[in-house]
Amino acid sequence: MIGHSQDTTDTHSATAGTESLLAEVLAGVLRVDRVPVEGHFFEDLGADSLLMAQFCARVRKRGDLPAVSMKDVYRHSTIRSLAAAFTDTPPPPEPTSSAPPSPEPTATLSPEHPGRAVAAAPDATDSPDASAISAWKYLVCGTAQLLVFAGFSCAGALIAVHGYQWIDAGVGTADVYLRAVAFGAVVFVGLCALSIVAKWTLIGRFTAREIPLWSLAYLRFWCVKTLIRTSPARLFPGSPLYVLYLRALGAHIAKGVTVLTRNVPVCTDLISIGSGTVIRKDVFMSGYRAHGGRIETGPVTLGAGVTIAEQSVIDIGTSMGDSSQLGHASSLHPGQSVPAGQSWHGTPARPTSTDFRAVESVSCGTLRRAVYGSWQFLGLVLVYFPLTLAGIGLLLALVPQLNAVVTAGGPDFTSPALVAEALVASLVGFFGVLLAALVIMTTVPKVLGRVIEPGRTYPLYGFHYGVQRLVMLMTNVRFLVLLFGDSSAIVHYLRSLGYDLCRVQQTGSNFGSLVKHETPYLSRVGSGTMVADGLSIINADFSSTSFRYARTSIGESSFLGNNIVYPSRARVGDNCLLATKVMVPIDGPVRQGVGLLGSPSFEIPRTVYRDSRFDDLATGDELRRRLAGKNRHNAQTAGLFLLMQWFHFFVLAVVATVAVDLYPDVGPLVFAAAGLLSLSFTVAFFAAVERTVTRRHPLKPLYCSIYDPSFWQHERFWKLTTHRYMQVFNGTPFKALVWRLLGVRIGRQVFDDGCSLIERSLVSIGDRCTLNAATVVQCHSQEDGAFKSDRIAIGAGVTLGVGAFVHYGTTIHDRAQLAADSFLMKGEEVPAESRWSGNPAEEVEAAVEPSPARARLH
Repeated sequence: MIGHSQDTTDTHSATAGTESLLAEVLAGVLRVDRVPVEGHFFEDLGADSLLMAQFCARVRKRGDLPAVSMKDVYRHSTIRSLAAAFTDTPPPPEPTSSAPPSPEPTATLSPEHPGRAVAAAPDATDSPDASAISAWKYLVCGTAQLLVFAGFSCAGALIAVHGYQWIDAGVGTADVYLRAVAFGAVVFVGLCALSIVAKWTLIGRFTAREIPLWSLAYLRFWCVKTLIRTSPARLFPGSPLYVLYLRALGAHIAKGVTVLTRNVPVCTDLISIGSGTVIRKDVFMSGYRAHGGRIETGPVTLGAGVTIAEQSVIDIGTSMGDSSQLGHASSLHPGQSVPAGQSWHGTPARPTSTDFRAVESVSCGTLRRAVYGSWQFLGLVLVYFPLTLAGIGLLLALVPQLNAVVTAGGPDFTSPALVAEALVASLVGFFGVLLAALVIMTTVPKVLGRVIEPGRTYPLYGFHYGVQRLVMLMTNVRFLVLLFGDSSAIVHYLRSLGYDLCRVQQTGSNFGSLVKHETPYLSRVGSGTMVADGLSIINADFSSTSFRYARTSIGESSFLGNNIVYPSRARVGDNCLLATKVMVPIDGPVRQGVGLLGSPSFEIPRTVYRDSRFDDLATGDELRRRLAGKNRHNAQTAGLFLLMQWFHFFVLAVVATVAVDLYPDVGPLVFAAAGLLSLSFTVAFFAAVERTVTRRHPLKPLYCSIYDPSFWQHERFWKLTTHRYMQVFNGTPFKALVWRLLGVRIGRQVFDDGCSLIERSLVSIGDRCTLNAATVVQCHSQEDGAFKSDRIAIGAGVTLGVGAFVHYGTTIHDRAQLAADSFLMKGEEVPAESRWSGNPAEEVEAAVEPSPARARLH
């Protein structure tokens, strides 16, 4: 009894000491003399997540305090409860075989002793000799990639010109149509076959291995990856043709598999999918990752009857047993294996009782799939290609001189009259297509959509499934959402598509510039709700054999952050804050008046005082005055956007036509030059636009209302500087050069496989960083009516995993790692050589074991 009393006394003493130290740190962050140990961080002390992230960073730097994460802060929101949680909690038990392993191993194998694990060390390229060799390889690889691009530009232009001339030489409408069909079929099959032949010729079979960046092996890998991801087959997700294409590339795919994601696997020989599995849209499962200056390839094994929900990331060295499930906005990290029959969710994934299957399976045999795939192919070559060529013919008919150039290498393109006619033709073509698209997408899908009844289960690969895919395709036009987004016009645009927006409280920023859905007619957004950007509304549920429409309703007076998947079964009501990358819950009680953060999600405060300080600008006469000003500014921005896009289209059309005109005299090299010139002009033009915008209104850290003109200028920056062309440079040395041209302070030999840098001039990136596909570095956040932005600093040798998201005000020190699909919250500071993982991300211990790729090699 005496011993127990002594232990209790010691515990209380330790807790009091921890309380005192934590209170001292928090007082320094809040810039006050003292803080009450029972004061709620957000409700009583007026702190917000940015300040608490700074608090966590300061605590982690002290050796006399436990490491505190933002998740701990939200779960224990007073100094007293936080101190007690770390003092009273016993050491965690040893992991059992059923628990998920460490998210991601970081140790490597010693080259002298292949079977011995050693601690991770700085990149070998840090030595002077290795750096010189790497720089030479860097230059040679970039030059080779440039020549490959020029060669494909030349070959593509030659095929297009000769194909058009052959079609135009047809006698009569029937002959021209048949030639167009034949040419379209040959082009489609040829482009698909090209990537297949290149894969088997340059790579053979993919195996688990490591490929040094910028080496000859990497160049072969890049060529194959680029051809696979630009193949026309990727335009058919959810089609039997898509699965057939993956099988031809070497993927081990059993019968009855449905793949709905556009993110095509690259290392297909390492992908194994059992029968009856469904992989829903926006899933990343590439079979490789970039890590620490290398490409690592590794196996991904999925059993039979597996369900992978939307926007999940499957890293290498992972597996899922038969009938297992992975939830939406979740991820599997290297070494994780989901047992048969279990359901997992979160980042990294962990077991859950939630069932992510929302629609029962129906009969859908091989014959049905084969017939549907055949009809898709026939529709492509019999309808789509001839209509496209008819549109080109109509445009050329507006300018007979242009048609003469294309068909016979006729008149000199330097003629002033020809230039004037080309100018008129480009105006008519660009704005005519835009107007036609608006008319078609607001009428035709409404008629088609009536044939599908909500709540009824339909088999895949039939008439109703074809209508569903067509409606989704026609009502998700990225260009138009970008044009109308971040302005009052987006409300009218979405309503014209079929959204139910109730009684809209117009804010001028109700939706961002990226909103998508399966069908607009079952999408409902409550009054007073605002959406930042990257919303994906899920109102069609899929199995491997069936689909069913369901109404998706987003509550009133809510705010949704970036990159959110919102399912039809969401258990979220009114007046909720959904943080960036949150996993929206589909079970449990309906959440009301709270905030949700993380994957899996947990509750946080709906708002704090600091976020409400601009509320007086959102009511009454002040709102009407400021909203009118914002609307005028946004309308001017939309006009500038259209003018900019048209001019870019016009110049590229001129370059192409001149190349065709010079071809008879110069030869095929003119097309290679035209391809390089078009790409160079694109980079220079958009860089000039961005520099012009930021020169007049430089980007800087902001904290203001959305009705402040500083925010309007930031919105203009977003709209005028969204560059889809950057994808062309993924995996090449030129990506870093273009980032530097756009204002990023970026170091040497940075590998970028598809990162998005939203505010370029607010980002700094050190030497030899590795940025994976779908990573986002975003220097801003909009929360209700408040806008905040700050700088992001990424040190040397940092690795950002696939799908990772880095928020504003963060610092990542040298050689740190952020695991796949992790969310680094605003204000966080990542120490050098540390590993962070999770959503929200927190520091994890390194596991001393070989990486998946090396384990397979040895």
